Amino acid sequence: MEVKIYTLTNANGMVAKVTAYGATLTELWVPDRDGKLADVVLGFDQLEKYQARRLFFGAVVGRVANRIANGRFTLDGKEYVLAKNNPPNHLHGGVKGFDTHIWKSRPLPAEKSQARVEFTYASVDGEEGYPGTLDVTVIYTLTDSNELHIDYSATTDQTTPINLSNHSFFNLAGTGAILDHIVTINADRFTPVDRTLIPTGEITAVKDSGLDFTKPRRIGERIEEFRNFANGYDHNFVLNTGGSKLAFAVRVEEPKFGRVMEIFTTQPGLQFYTGNRLDGRLTGVGGIVFSQHAGFCLEPQHFPDSVNHPDFPSTILRPGETFKSTSIYKFTTK
Repeated sequence: MEVKIYTLTNANGMVAKVTAYGATLTELWVPDRDGKLADVVLGFDQLEKYQARRLFFGAVVGRVANRIANGRFTLDGKEYVLAKNNPPNHLHGGVKGFDTHIWKSRPLPAEKSQARVEFTYASVDGEEGYPGTLDVTVIYTLTDSNELHIDYSATTDQTTPINLSNHSFFNLAGTGAILDHIVTINADRFTPVDRTLIPTGEITAVKDSGLDFTKPRRIGERIEEFRNFANGYDHNFVLNTGGSKLAFAVRVEEPKFGRVMEIFTTQPGLQFYTGNRLDGRLTGVGGIVFSQHAGFCLEPQHFPDSVNHPDFPSTILRPGETFKSTSIYKFTTK
């Protein structure tokens, strides 16, 4: 099988590689404080590795990212049953989510020295149990300001839930564990979950807990508190901005090489995951071994199981409406 891959470059030597398989970000080469480039996302240079073990590296996940409790939801009085591919729950769109499909793709004309590529996918009515045909467009843009923009849009012919996100694993050092990365999250609250990682419906303050990243904190500082939870962090944070506009969500600093990543998003939530299930069985670009905590995810999205929680920000898209979302990944050094 042949699948297109696109290479975006900017004036500073930064490189992003994106493939039509899952609209997936496979490589992202970013300079450190000395100008040396390293690949800061976990990915593969062989399609077969993405197909062999599904860990969502760099992919666009949908139709609904994150979990749906018991693989069920009711919409306009009708119950829909989905695959329980993360028993007892539905995860990241099901057995064959957006990450497993080959998207249509085309390079877009450069605007203001920005390299751009567009991916489109039509998710048909009934696919993975979801109602309506959903037409999705995702555009990756690399700017000369060392920003990677991901713009999402979608329309539907029937009312349906939608929650799109990018599932990149980052390591700003390029290799090794990410426990010394320093994280600041613009969130005073989070959504507590049960033992299957489904929200209880509460929204709780992070203050004085191991989830308090309102001030800079090493990932490894209090991660041991969550070994019995998910073997590390796997939490949805309620962004202070509420998703009403494009705004600052999170800052990550890597002290050894000085790379800094900031994420700005229009989404109301941010899922923080620390590669707890990575086990050293996979090797990525350049032969790098993906051991536990080799990368972290910061996924701008709506809250988990929102379709079953009317008090959460809505994930429902109706005919005549257009879903739009933007996330910007900005890279600097210190």
